[in-house]
Amino acid sequence: MRNVSRRNATSLVLAVGVALVATSMPSFATETVPLAIKGYDPVAYFTDGRPTRGLPEIEYEWDEHRYLFANTEHRELFKADPVRYAPQFGDYCAMALALGEVDKANPEYWLISDGKLYIFGKPAPMGPALFQQDLSANIAKANKNRALLQGH
Repeated sequence: MRNVSRRNATSLVLAVGVALVATSMPSFATETVPLAIKGYDPVAYFTDGRPTRGLPEIEYEWDEHRYLFANTEHRELFKADPVRYAPQFGDYCAMALALGEVDKANPEYWLISDGKLYIFGKPAPMGPALFQQDLSANIAKANKNRALLQGH
């Protein structure tokens, strides 16, 4: 058996302690990159037909936001085509934007139209149902007002 000096043992304990702390702490980059759509999985709207919370250990950074996913398959689909799956106006209500306002969206209120995801701040009749009443005009207005999102 090999003799271990007190100095070597202390160094070993210190090294193990530093390693444990380093692996249990979130990275600085993760803390500074905002979470997209309140942690909901954007792909689940398309594949599962419902809002689904993502898992913190399955993430992907795109367009200066961190997206979380319910499973690795969803993450890979998103990585292959993020524009297809990301909400059209990020974390903001599509109907509010069509009205010239900027409001945060609630990922529980959503709509997929022509393969695009829209999220809203309010349930029916103010959110998706109102947006659908004149869908093409509301999409055009929201896109025209997209500049309002600068700085938000």
